[in-house]
Amino acid sequence: MRKSVHRFPFTTDEWRNPPVTSHHAPDFEDMLGCLVPAIARANAEIMTVRREGAIAREKADRSPVTIADERAEKVLLAALAEHWPQVPVVAEENAAATGLPADAAKRFFLVDPLDGTKEFLKGGQDFTVNVALIEEGVPIFGIVACPADGRLYAGASGQVAIRAIMGDDGRLFERHEIHTRRPVAEPPVIVASKSHRNAETDTWLAHYPQARLVSIGSSLKFCLVAEGKADIYPRLGPTMEWDTAAGDAVLRAAGGRVLDARGQAFGYGKPGFRNGWFIAFGDPDFRPAPLPKEPAEQGWHV
Repeated sequence: MRKSVHRFPFTTDEWRNPPVTSHHAPDFEDMLGCLVPAIARANAEIMTVRREGAIAREKADRSPVTIADERAEKVLLAALAEHWPQVPVVAEENAAATGLPADAAKRFFLVDPLDGTKEFLKGGQDFTVNVALIEEGVPIFGIVACPADGRLYAGASGQVAIRAIMGDDGRLFERHEIHTRRPVAEPPVIVASKSHRNAETDTWLAHYPQARLVSIGSSLKFCLVAEGKADIYPRLGPTMEWDTAAGDAVLRAAGGRVLDARGQAFGYGKPGFRNGWFIAFGDPDFRPAPLPKEPAEQGWHV
């Protein structure tokens, strides 16, 4: 049988010269149809490893990795190569094994096969599978899937953001559109990292002494803001682009924004694919408290 190769719904010239004022998001349903079955298989690999007993080892950056990360990534890379062979992929475990590309392509996928490995190892539920498509530094499509409970969030720039429950066979149930909360609640609901809370974050949170704080792991923080259950997600610490791109794409598709420490739109394809500090929020008219000046160097064991 001939391999099905996905073609984006615009010409090669449009790929090379996208309009300055907008970014081309591929058809949302087409992307879901290609990726959801692979994500269901990746979820199954992760949960099988959990049942068998996951054993972690430490990577060079001191972050943990398990066989679940590697098996899930293998599934995802195979699906991306099948449907989009012309689009390069930057994936966490492959990057750790073979190194990062020197420069980002204009269009590329970012893959984190198991975001929240620490939560996974602790027996928690706050870990996700993340896949995002980047064009000209902008996350134009993303999927965040939670293997532990079947939740799936997805969004495409200028189209739609959804939440659904994914069955073991990849079928989606209870699917509905999601939107950010506008205006911000009074007091606001702020989500923060469960495993990476630090003094800088606590100092920033002092701007909102009445806020209700929610601690959760992985890219689910973006998703809570995207579906209007939280208002603000500050991250004053190191992350990599594959940690954030999929959740960022979902949030933007739902109506939210992500800004860097300078107050500029958060971008992708940065040197080393490393993120600086950022703040994500649901109401695009909201003006969050400014982030403090970011240190010149950070420890990148995320």
